[in-house]
Amino acid sequence: MTNTTERSGTPASGRPDVVIIGAGPAGLTAAYMLTKRGVGSTVLESDTVVGGISRTAERDGWRFDIGGHRFFTKVKPVEDLWFEILGPEDFLRRPRMSRLIYNGKFFDYPLVPMKALRTLGFVEAFRCGLSYLWVRVKPPKDRTTFEGFTASRFGWRLYRMFFKTYTEKVWGVPATEIQADWGAQRVKELSLFRALWEALKPKWIRRRRDKSKQVTSLIEEFNYPKYGPGMMWERCTELVTAKGTKVAFNSNVTTVHHEGGRAVAVTAETDGVLTRYDCTHVVSSMPISGLVLSMDPSPPPEVQAAARGLAYRDFMTVALVVPEEAGFPDNWIYVHDPGVDVGRIQNFGSWSPYLVKDGRTCLGLEFFVNEGDDMWAKPDAELVEQAKRELETLGLVPASLVESGYVVRMPKAYPMYDATYKANVETMRRWLDANVPNVFPVGRNGMHKYNNQDHSMFTAMLSVENIFGAEHDVWTVNVEAEYHEEKADEETADQAAAG
Repeated sequence: MTNTTERSGTPASGRPDVVIIGAGPAGLTAAYMLTKRGVGSTVLESDTVVGGISRTAERDGWRFDIGGHRFFTKVKPVEDLWFEILGPEDFLRRPRMSRLIYNGKFFDYPLVPMKALRTLGFVEAFRCGLSYLWVRVKPPKDRTTFEGFTASRFGWRLYRMFFKTYTEKVWGVPATEIQADWGAQRVKELSLFRALWEALKPKWIRRRRDKSKQVTSLIEEFNYPKYGPGMMWERCTELVTAKGTKVAFNSNVTTVHHEGGRAVAVTAETDGVLTRYDCTHVVSSMPISGLVLSMDPSPPPEVQAAARGLAYRDFMTVALVVPEEAGFPDNWIYVHDPGVDVGRIQNFGSWSPYLVKDGRTCLGLEFFVNEGDDMWAKPDAELVEQAKRELETLGLVPASLVESGYVVRMPKAYPMYDATYKANVETMRRWLDANVPNVFPVGRNGMHKYNNQDHSMFTAMLSVENIFGAEHDVWTVNVEAEYHEEKADEETADQAAAG
């Protein structure tokens, strides 16, 4: 049997009374920014911990970063906020290194075409060159898909080696069913032709080129909280609760009530008890599909159909404890071998020595799955044994060196970029804007956008400003077609300074 309790709505002061759905980076950033304006809020979190996919899981004293989070951003207000929540003494400056493994060989990631061709050897490089020339003569018919988009830039041979396998592991569907949006921020304007031109053109041309057209370089270092990204959100929770914000765990939102063109309350179930929270505004980082389907009164059938049409990809980390010397210097390695299920492998000791124990490190093997499928349902012990076998198959670590293992499951880690997602999101956006303009979708799942942590935070920061009268278009955050971890090279920076 359930009980229903109500709490009062708008305070006598007339200040906003905000319910925030989700205690991940977006939700907690919203709560934090509200406290800076003297406004408390109620945060409803369905899980028992904060941080969402940016949490840091802990097992027997080992700490695991779910997915890997480099604290680098081009959004200055977000960077400032990171250091406002955690002091400089809580951050480490870490070297950036990631590679991909293919056919037993290592390649830079993101792919550096000229280096990749040298590593492949003359014969294979020649074949890749011919393959690229062929797509110049006969480009893929459909370049709106990830396959067509990528093959048109690198040729079919390089595409199949370095893009197809990993992408299909991530999404669990053929690359022809993934939209080009997924690739746009990973290869930017790079193509095999551009890479060759940059490598071969005379130095005097390089010196005279317009700085706005220079190829940027990848960041070489990034900031990282000593005890993982969850440390950021654990501290943030302490700060906001100290200023009157309530964080309710195990609280599953069942209903968002609206009337007269505005949301007026949110009902959540906590330990079998239904509680209604009256409010003036809602900031939601729950999956936008769930948000729309929780509306009371319900949206029209076509809007509900759009919500049900969104798909997600789930995620598991199998963490294996090995001797420190059995690790590798990379933050992570992308696995392009179709003979194993693992898609990426982290070395948590390369992120922070505070995540691991003396003399040992922990390797996190990442599997992309669908909640309820065979992999998701496997017992932890079987998953650990599979991870050990695959680590040895790749030639990285003998299975015999693995001392122990742990499994962490994360549902709805990735919003699916399939052929219908844009239209479905647009349908829901239009309905929300017209019927509940005081509801603000934020973050990765809240907007069904593959946002990084910094972009998720920025959507929340702008939404709080909108609550107080600003008119930011939050949906334009993270639409620039550039790779997130690029920075201007030294020559560009020097010219900019001189200008």
